[in-house]
Amino acid sequence: MTMEPRTAGSERALRRKRNINWLWWVANAAAAWPLVLMIWEYNQGTLGIDIVNAVNNRTGRTAIILLVASLACTPLNILFGWRQVLTLRKSLGLWAFFYALLHLLNFVGLDYAFNFSQIFQDAVLSKPYIVAGLACLLVLIPLAITSTRGWMRRLGQNWKRLHRLAYAAGVLAVLHFLWQAKAAERWEPLLYAVGLGLLLFVRIPSVRHWIVQTRRAVTGRSATPRPEGAQMVRTGDRAAKHSGGQRSAPQPEVQADVVTDIVTEM
Repeated sequence: MTMEPRTAGSERALRRKRNINWLWWVANAAAAWPLVLMIWEYNQGTLGIDIVNAVNNRTGRTAIILLVASLACTPLNILFGWRQVLTLRKSLGLWAFFYALLHLLNFVGLDYAFNFSQIFQDAVLSKPYIVAGLACLLVLIPLAITSTRGWMRRLGQNWKRLHRLAYAAGVLAVLHFLWQAKAAERWEPLLYAVGLGLLLFVRIPSVRHWIVQTRRAVTGRSATPRPEGAQMVRTGDRAAKHSGGQRSAPQPEVQADVVTDIVTEM
């Protein structure tokens, strides 16, 4: 009986199966907990007298917290080199979209009983926070749809450009919260606004470069090499030019490395 030699791609896949990402599981459990708690309290009759308002507040607050947490993953990697938190960005963003969708359904279905003419009248005349909230959700929809690895490969670098709109969604979410909050409660959306501003500041290219260089100087680590897959693709492109333009299709593990390259550079 002969054993086939393992390829580098199969070894990487085996290591991924063996290494359970406990941080990912904990983050997803924490994101699901507000929904589980809300359902439990509803069944127990302890959700409150005004159930519509309670669901509205909980889903909206959870959505903006998870959205800001998703946007914080890359800055945390920039500041501290925690590459593991990058694995949470997609999940936290999808959870944020899910809670935002529940927030909208509660608002339209239970609060306004699908009276769209009344919603439109209030949005235009007296409640501009409705427009900001709807705009935020409309931005999140294409981001949620294109969050898969297949869409990353199809869009290439355009995927990175598209998903930068997540910060626009964050700004709209903060405005939505700020405009509908009472004067005594505006400290909370202002806190989110400050946090979002700091995250945007860290993402400025010059600031990002200075932080990374300072961190590497302090820790004594050199620059992280570019993923091997990206190098292989470029090498294949150069070889194709010298060989008459024909190039073999990249292997799945190489494509996966390119996807990782796109994600970590965001």
